Parts: sequence; structure tokens; C-alpha cells
Amino acid sequence: MGWLVSVLTGGFFKWNKNADGRMCQAVQPMETADADCLFAVDALSGGGLNANRSTQHEQHDTSPVPLVLALANAGRRVFEPQRVISDYNHGQDDEILRFASPSNAFIKTYAGDSDTGIGVCGWILTIICWLLVLVTMPFSFFICFKVVQEYERAVIFRLGRLLSGGAKGPGIFFILPCIETYTKVDLRTGVFDIPPQEVLTKDSVTVSVDAVVYFRVSNATVSVANVENAHHSTRLLAQTTLRNILGTKDLHEILGDRETISGSMQAALDEATESWGIKVERVEIKDVRLPVQLQRAMAAEAEASREARAKVIAAEGEFKASTALKEASMVIAESPAALQLRYLQTLSTISAEKNSTIIFPLPIDFLTQFMR
Repeated sequence: MGWLVSVLTGGFFKWNKNADGRMCQAVQPMETADADCLFAVDALSGGGLNANRSTQHEQHDTSPVPLVLALANAGRRVFEPQRVISDYNHGQDDEILRFASPSNAFIKTYAGDSDTGIGVCGWILTIICWLLVLVTMPFSFFICFKVVQEYERAVIFRLGRLLSGGAKGPGIFFILPCIETYTKVDLRTGVFDIPPQEVLTKDSVTVSVDAVVYFRVSNATVSVANVENAHHSTRLLAQTTLRNILGTKDLHEILGDRETISGSMQAALDEATESWGIKVERVEIKDVRLPVQLQRAMAAEAEASREARAKVIAAEGEFKASTALKEASMVIAESPAALQLRYLQTLSTISAEKNSTIIFPLPIDFLTQFMR
């Protein structure tokens, strides 16, 4: 194990075994080490790896924790052991090596812990992949370099862990074959239809409502890492949200206030999908379908209402006509010449018609003169 650690650290320190085979000596021993960034290694004779923290003058007891030796700067991707010292654990024969990093950018990985390091095996695989890339140049460039469009981003995983730096793109990005995978995420606005949902309204009326939702990915990394299928999850959430909101509305509100319902749905969906990296831009109610019996009842009600309004309008017209006739009769009664004028206007109207017979009445006193 000693030669492996020495190789991985580029000969930074070496192992010197004592009589019992468990002694190691650092190349550059130091007197102090940062207590927050110390790595303790007991990697001799199959004893496993023990993690212990230490200060300048004393060693604190901690239970053995399986430790994977990983000293890496995630941003620069380099292997840089910084400070190495040797110490004994309260007089025991177990020699420990403590590593301290100059900054918090270094990664400490423990088996079973949710850290961000890739471990010794991961670094070995990384080195092997780099060697393969160098050996197979320039053919490896066709595999290592990928392209994403302006409207896409690539979320990269190395050995199952999310790579630091966020999503890549647009343009060309580099991946290591075998150990790195990537997922393309489309950032363009998408749309999907909500299937017709059977909803019982607040006034106990069953209606079928469908809608359309416009959405886009606002955070590519979150949409891949936090939810299994962001699009499918948003679709299912939109269906339940539509039913929940319509269940609090009356039928007349659903039929006459669709904009308010759409705004409420958009706000609810946007808040729920924020942790998924999804932005809901717009929700539109497409159609509201009523049961056939309810449609007939509403049609009969509307027809009766129209007939009632028609009768009211006809009655109002007759009232206005009778009022006008009354006023006309009063005018004619006050002036006999007006009656004669009206009589002449009637004759003129009748004569304008075709095939009409006009009878001119004569005064009785005029006829009596001829009868004598």
C-alpha cells in the first residue's frame, strides 16, 4: 500500500517500516496542521483506513471511519498534497499521516459520506483515461469533444458525481470517455396539453376542463439532478393543480373568469416547480365541457329567458304605439282639417298600389240633392 500512496502523490512522501511493519515517515514533516483539513491514514498490513483529527499538542480519539484518500482541487483537477506530518496515536504503534489543504477547495471523501470527492479509485481511472486520450490522439478528439447548440446546455457527471462548474455550453466542451457522461437539456420554451379533467365544482356541477401550459428550463443542472423527469413531473403536477383550483370555483366563475383561473394556476405551478429548475410562463384554459343534460337545461333556460325578453319588448312597443295613437287622435279631434288631410294621404298611398280599386265616399247631403 505504501508504494501505491507514494506513486499517487508523485513521491511526495515515502514509507519506512519499523520492526512490526507499521511505521511510516513523512518526507517533509511539519509541526502543526490545520485541524479542519487533516487526513489520517492507517494503510498498513490490512488494517484499513482510520480518520482522526489532531491539534498541535494532542490527538482526539475518534472511531475508525473508512477513509478514501482524496486530495484534489475540484476546480483545477490536480492532485496536490500540501502538508504531511507523522504522529503517533496516544502511544499506539499505528503511524498516521495527516494531510492539510491550504483552502476549502480540496475535497475530503469518506466511504458512506455524501461528499463530493471521487476517491483513489476514481483518480486512478481518471489517470488511465487521460493516458488513453493521449495515446489515441488525434482520434480521441472525436470522442472527447462534444457540441451543444445555443439553446442547449450539457450537465456532466464524472463517475456518477455532478461535475463542478455547472452546465456547459453553448459551444464545444470536453469530456473524458468511460468515466464522464453528460445529459443535454433544452432551454427553449416547451408546451404540453393537459388532458380533459373531470372536476366537481363548488356548486356540485361536474365539468370537463382542459388547458395548455407553456414552460421552460431555467436551471439545467437542477432539472437533471433534483427530479427524475422534469417534463413529465410538471405535466402531472399541472393536472392535479388544475383539479384543485377548479374545485374551489363555481360554474359561473369557471365559465366567465378564465383569466383569473389561468393566473392562479401559473403562480401555483411556478412556485412548485422552482426546485425542479422549471419556469412556468403561461397557462391557458382551452375548453370547458358540460354534461349533455346540463347543456339542455341551460339551453332551455336561455331560451325561456330570450322569450321573456321578447315579450317584454313587444309589450313595450305596443304601449308606445298606443300612446302615439292617443296623441294623434287628440290632434285630429282639435282640427277637422287634419282628418281630411289624413284621408287624402291614405288615398295617395292606395293609388300607388297596382290593381287597386278606389272608392270615393260622397257626403249624404250631396246625394239627397240628386234624389229630389
